[in-house]
Amino acid sequence: MTMKIVPAVEKSYCVLDGEPLTEAVAMELTKLEGNDILDLVSLANKVRDKFAAKGEPCSIINAKCGVCSQNCKFCAQSVHYHTKIETYDLLDADAIVKSAKSVYDEGVRMYGIVTSGYGYLKAEDDEFQKILAVIDALRTAYPDMRICASIGVLSDETAKALADHGLYRYNMNLQTNPERYAELISDTHTIEEKIQTIKYLQKYGVTICCGGIFGLGETWRDRIKMAFACRELDVDGIPLNVLLPIQGTPLEKQPIMVPCDVAKVFSIFRLVNPTKVIKFAAGRETTMKDFQGLLMLSGMNSFITGGYLTTRGRSIEEDQRFLGYLKGFMD
Repeated sequence: MTMKIVPAVEKSYCVLDGEPLTEAVAMELTKLEGNDILDLVSLANKVRDKFAAKGEPCSIINAKCGVCSQNCKFCAQSVHYHTKIETYDLLDADAIVKSAKSVYDEGVRMYGIVTSGYGYLKAEDDEFQKILAVIDALRTAYPDMRICASIGVLSDETAKALADHGLYRYNMNLQTNPERYAELISDTHTIEEKIQTIKYLQKYGVTICCGGIFGLGETWRDRIKMAFACRELDVDGIPLNVLLPIQGTPLEKQPIMVPCDVAKVFSIFRLVNPTKVIKFAAGRETTMKDFQGLLMLSGMNSFITGGYLTTRGRSIEEDQRFLGYLKGFMD
């Protein structure tokens, strides 16, 4: 007996023919339950196989931690909350280059420098100059490594400086539905500042990593709006995080998303953005646990390995084994 595909998933097969998914159909997909979610996952996997170039793992270093002036509700590094994390100023270039060597020796060729704080608007800023020097040192030490950064809001001037120093990719997450950014994420800076930063960098040829975080208390509409905002900005990579509630933040009591909902939202992001790198970031090991393999089959083609900012991830060696187990499904 032939099993009938539910109408919402059947409509979504248009993506395999190169047609864009509409917001209306995407919202229909959010209502799927039970085995129908597996049909959606299967379609997302097919779309990735047909349209998305093979992604690769990346690793990041928390190069400056804590005492951030911004009040992002999920973040342990904000000075507004009492999370008892270790804080430190910008690491020196030697320490960052040494850290890069450890992941380079494990075969990782994409490495990101992440700092806490609002960002950098003046190129002559001493700390910004140190970051430029670190990028230069990394490119000299590892010519075939693609250097990335996530250092906050930029001006046209600082975006150009990063491009001039050969930065490959910049991370600037929308985090959620742009219409509700101030309500769900932060009111100490604006979503417009973040979007303008993306546009400055794109003007100078820096590729963009732009995604968000789920489990904040957002609605399904918010998740869909973020997926389409990423498509409209034509970003290159989309990192997706699942909230791990951190004690001391406003979201410390937020319930953790159930795996079936995470599978739905990740799959829909693939259908909305069929050609992009979609990267599984925080929450892969800590909140998804035994279900992370399912999510890697929901259209994903990359992930962060070796740890995150203030939460621990898995070792690169463990993740390489994990990829080996999935190889038959993802090739």
